Amino acid sequence: MADEKSRVTMPASVAAIAESGYAIWASDDVDGALRARFDSDRIPVVGVRHVRLWGLQVDDERELPGLERTRIPDDEIWEVNLKATDGSNYEVESTLLKPAGKD
Repeated sequence: MADEKSRVTMPASVAAIAESGYAIWASDDVDGALRARFDSDRIPVVGVRHVRLWGLQVDDERELPGLERTRIPDDEIWEVNLKATDGSNYEVESTLLKPAGKD
């Protein structure tokens, strides 16, 4: 069972996407080949999930003299599961999306 302290609150931007049920790209920086797989006006949202990428700590005095401890911090991201026009699903980092407007 999950510890109460370990629960993560969904950011407002991600909650808005989940509540809308549809997303659009937040900018034109997303790869064109990926964008072409989805509706250009409203992309159906299938689900949202929280992902924690565990960091790394390396202790090796031989490789890093004077810097014996190297640490890469944990990273927490929110993935949005989108439905493509061909019916397949893709997980996309939430920072690439924003909620689509209502019809």
